[in-house]
Amino acid sequence: MTRKHGDSLDSRTGRVMAAISVLALTSVLGWTVWTLPPFSDRMQRLVASNMAISGVENPVTAVLLNFRGYDTLLEIGVLLLAALGVFSAVPSPVILSKSTPSPILILLLRLLLPFIVLAGGYILWIGKYAPGGAFQAGAILAAGGILLSTAAVPFNRFATKTMSIAMGIGLLTFIVVALATMMVRGNFLQYPVAQAGTLILVIEAAATISIAIILTILFIGGNPEESPTAKDEGDKAFIIERDNTTK
Repeated sequence: MTRKHGDSLDSRTGRVMAAISVLALTSVLGWTVWTLPPFSDRMQRLVASNMAISGVENPVTAVLLNFRGYDTLLEIGVLLLAALGVFSAVPSPVILSKSTPSPILILLLRLLLPFIVLAGGYILWIGKYAPGGAFQAGAILAAGGILLSTAAVPFNRFATKTMSIAMGIGLLTFIVVALATMMVRGNFLQYPVAQAGTLILVIEAAATISIAIILTILFIGGNPEESPTAKDEGDKAFIIERDNTTK
């Protein structure tokens, strides 16, 4: 096979530029690690000294939902933007099964889903005292939604409408609480000490619902309201059958 001289030159230049970029990035990362300050427990002591006003007993939850609430607020916003981006780019769901759900699989789901919801609720509640919280609970609940999707269980119209609305409830609740605390305390996301635990639980409960729905939608790959019909056979949307074949 012969190559044009220009193509060979462009390919060689691209490889050289890629190698230089990798070398530069590696050098920056290496310099950053080399110049890191020595280990200090100052931050750990700072968090521990303020646990009494955090409203929770788990230091991770205290940092994420109280001391560093801005970051968590933005993280939930980024997840919501990702779901909206998927809606805009792919109006129809990428994963859609035309097969009839297996009765055995449906029976298994009926047995598993209550335990999935129970486990998600427990992880949400225990986050106040031990490792857990909204993101972990949301991921567990999203696993239930993903199981329903892969088992060819369709979402009815009420469920899809509710999902589209409820995926923003976490960010909305976070903002409402932040604005309310700013009106009361004068600072954004500065909770009253007596109500801090309750407000954090409200935020995490709403965030759990949003995270679960958003992760499910990201897995489905589109708006579950818009399901391709028989007339859409010529569309470019991928239809993944239960036998793992792709049309």
